[in-house]
Amino acid sequence: MTLKVELKPGERMILGECVVTNSSQRTRLTIEGTMPILREKDIMTADLADTPAKRLYLAVQLMYTSRDPQAHHEIYFALMRDIIQAAPTTWSYIANINNHILMGELYKALKHARKLIAYEQEILVNAQRGAGLRKSSEASRDVA
Repeated sequence: MTLKVELKPGERMILGECVVTNSSQRTRLTIEGTMPILREKDIMTADLADTPAKRLYLAVQLMYTSRDPQAHHEIYFALMRDIIQAAPTTWSYIANINNHILMGELYKALKHARKLIAYEQEILVNAQRGAGLRKSSEASRDVA
């Protein structure tokens, strides 16, 4: 299988367990063979993993890029349980991620983990809106 990747100046990517950083010019790579590949836009770092869903994505990413994916299962399953306890509506997203992990389709699991991050963001926005509505209605009652 051949993959063609074009990197912008300074862009990074993960090839297997290595980080490749492009120089100051646009570069086109042709990669043959099979190994985990992630472009910079898909890489989650520990610093960026500031929500439960992002930490779960990071755990899946570590499985994807590791020679021993099972070494990261314990942390993944702990995070998964915490997310489901806190937000049971995430179950369908988690189930999709789990199915892909069980099938050894870790890149697909990452794609579904991205959907979980988007859903988590949606939940947070709705919660903030709800809190704003409660404050607004409390203020209206105080005025009356």
